[in-house]
Amino acid sequence: MEKEFAVSWSGGKDSALALYEARSRGLHISCLLTMFAPDGFTLSHRIPRKIVLQQAQALGLPLVEGVATWETYEAEFLRVLLQLKEKGTSGCIFGDIDIEEHIQWCQNICRKAGLISLHPLYGNTQNQLLERFLTLDFVSVIILVQLDKLGAEYIGKLLNTDLIGKFTKMGISPAGEYGEYHTLIVNGPIFQTASLQEQLLSLKPRVITRQGFAFWDLAQFIIPEK
Repeated sequence: MEKEFAVSWSGGKDSALALYEARSRGLHISCLLTMFAPDGFTLSHRIPRKIVLQQAQALGLPLVEGVATWETYEAEFLRVLLQLKEKGTSGCIFGDIDIEEHIQWCQNICRKAGLISLHPLYGNTQNQLLERFLTLDFVSVIILVQLDKLGAEYIGKLLNTDLIGKFTKMGISPAGEYGEYHTLIVNGPIFQTASLQEQLLSLKPRVITRQGFAFWDLAQFIIPEK
């Protein structure tokens, strides 16, 4: 029987590339797993649930959800993994690149749930992965920045070679692995439709600044009725 894998889905570039690489290796992806804060936004990227649902629809995959604060995150993540295990999931795929603490956390939580932890991006440099990401025609937009690293003017910019080069010259992790910036994936070879890109990039970002971060207020995003 073919093994089924969930993808830990942030809504950003790394989880999208991890999904692509996993499929390229012949793995069967059964669902996305996303953790939301009680207010309905993803914890790190501040992406509203309605957009993550649209991503899942464009990917043709069901969305499995957990709700937690940072304090309850680990317990809730484990609860959801155990539910997936009961339904026949064999493992979870993560988009971590080179932060060992993050990878160890993923391995430990999957071990507790009796699941395999897979990291298809691990072992590559950030620049190698970003080059591959862009070569594959993925499209992502910057939606959040850490203000002591980047200015709010980067919100709404498409991630491209010029921007990555600029970040490198500034001494910033090119892939934003330390939270310098986060992205929203809006198109690419894993998607069945480009509707999210068309809708989102027609908007002028409304930027909110809070607790040292600036982020696109994606609550303004309205999904057209069919």
